[in-house]
Amino acid sequence: MRKFLFALLLPLVSQAQNFDIQGHRGCRGLLPENTIEAMKKAIDLGVTTLEMDVVISKDKQVLLSHEPFLSHEICLDKNNNEITSSNEHSYNLYQMNYNDIKECDCGSKIHPRFSEQQKLRTYKPLLSEVIDFAENYIQKNYPGRKLQYNIETKSDPKGDGVYHPLTEEFVELLVGVINSKNISERVYIQSFDVRTLQYLHQKHPEFKTVLLVENKMSIEKNLKLLGFKPNVYSPEFILLDAKKVKSLHKKGIKVIPWTVNKPEDMNKVINYGVDGLISDYPNRYFELNN
Repeated sequence: MRKFLFALLLPLVSQAQNFDIQGHRGCRGLLPENTIEAMKKAIDLGVTTLEMDVVISKDKQVLLSHEPFLSHEICLDKNNNEITSSNEHSYNLYQMNYNDIKECDCGSKIHPRFSEQQKLRTYKPLLSEVIDFAENYIQKNYPGRKLQYNIETKSDPKGDGVYHPLTEEFVELLVGVINSKNISERVYIQSFDVRTLQYLHQKHPEFKTVLLVENKMSIEKNLKLLGFKPNVYSPEFILLDAKKVKSLHKKGIKVIPWTVNKPEDMNKVINYGVDGLISDYPNRYFELNN
């Protein structure tokens, strides 16, 4: 009887070990998004993957930011002046050198949607800086642990040449940073912009790709639009059900939904059979599974 129960538990243990819990923008619910401090906290919580967004500065630096401008919700300008919703687009990061961007505080403002977020004065770091920090921090504090990176290119056709470089240059700048750090085998590159993934597939097929989805088109239409099979299909979690997960698994594609913040929603998508989840509150996932 004990052997029978052990055999039943083995698949559950294996699934837990392979489940990919990703800290969204580090852990946005707890610390300012896309910052070194948020990444550090996510590592300490136990995430398997750091999820982040990247944009390009005027001087061709790859830095962490969800918007290609200084968002009024989270940033002050370099003189600590308020940024408004009406003028935030004038703080175009693609028209600013990184040294000027770094002087802007993007951590002290009270976030209207994340009341638990700890406030601190911080900045938008370079991707290279984040990788160096994470790799050194893991080696020092969690030796033997392997950390993955899920990096989103923030681009769309309307922003070409205005808020970011053209696809080829954007991707090559990103790939250059990743390759310089020798971590490419632990990196996923994700995007809503299929052009990013198509270019990677053609020019850098060694990179793992993630198709981000927020539309209500069928899986087949989204995959047809992409034109090849990505490693991961990553939809908004409300678009998923068990049938869709099973269909994607039959195609050999992993499923990792975003952004799953409520414990009841975490349980729901886990029961669908997903391969992981992205959350602003990775702590809630670990509390759920302790």
